[in-house]
Amino acid sequence: MERSIIHVDMDAFYAAIEQRDNPQLRGKPVVVGGSNPHSRGVVSTASYEARAYGIRSAMPLKQAYLRCPQAVFLPVNMAKYKEVSGQIHRIFRRYTSLIEPVSLDEAFLDVTGADAVSLGREIKEQIKKEVGLTASVGVSYNKFLAKLASDMEKPDGFTVIPRENIEAFLAPLPVNRIWGVGPRTQEYLNDLGIFTIGDLQRLDRNFLAKTFGKWGEELYLLARGIDDRPVKASRKPKSLGEELTFPRDEDDPEKLKACLAEFSQALGQRLQKRGLAGHTVTLKIRFPDFVTITRSHTFPNPTDKPEELYRRSLLLLKKLKLNRRKVRLIGLTVSNFIYPGEPYQLTLW
Repeated sequence: MERSIIHVDMDAFYAAIEQRDNPQLRGKPVVVGGSNPHSRGVVSTASYEARAYGIRSAMPLKQAYLRCPQAVFLPVNMAKYKEVSGQIHRIFRRYTSLIEPVSLDEAFLDVTGADAVSLGREIKEQIKKEVGLTASVGVSYNKFLAKLASDMEKPDGFTVIPRENIEAFLAPLPVNRIWGVGPRTQEYLNDLGIFTIGDLQRLDRNFLAKTFGKWGEELYLLARGIDDRPVKASRKPKSLGEELTFPRDEDDPEKLKACLAEFSQALGQRLQKRGLAGHTVTLKIRFPDFVTITRSHTFPNPTDKPEELYRRSLLLLKKLKLNRRKVRLIGLTVSNFIYPGEPYQLTLW
């Protein structure tokens, strides 16, 4: 039986909650991430009014302020956001037990055997009615396409991607619409002349595997709308990681540092969205001969701060003394978590 997958992505979740709870904020540019825009913090979420000024998640607050001085800057109220997320998940559970949370504001639902389009519309309506927030919903026959669908008409969108003519549908889309292709990976793909998913479709499977390793195989399949990953019910993650296989072996230390900066920012955001903090950060380096080394550091107290992850990852990289030795892959992982609600003893020294 063909799967039926729904992807629900709340619109500007943190900012939307603040606007819902304070009518005076509605229609105004709202930036959640810190009440002091001159601090070293970063944007967690920006309302759509703020996004019109070019403000995006992970942007330094100082930069956001320069783009929109009249924006309302608010601190992160994680307890409130978790409570609202719980309300939304209770709605999900009325329709299926196969729910895979991606973050507080995003989840996959497997409703195979049911009318996924009708259920998707009903879930969207119930969230608006009971929680007072809008969601963008995507429906398709696998996770990749359901997520792609939910992104196509934001905010407050509803999109269905059927199986028919899927390769032709995907071909004109920019390559960064493929799951896992971030700005730096997109840059490398562009350097190879790959700008659209159609460009990927024209590449040989062996070439992609040789150039990108295991991920090259995934690129080949995703470019054709093939994704066999099941929806997995909620489990506590053991680790979170980011990594990049370079299209050409890299020996520029500044590019390695830039990767670590991007990884640290992404991991910090993922930790914060899930309410996690990690004790251990691990740097992974793979050389052209596929020899792989890792170096780890355990913090006295758990952290979810991108700047702490970046600072420590730089020290781990420095200790490796690569001396411009070529690198095939670089990765950064956070593990040894403290989960929401778990007590831990604070180390003072």
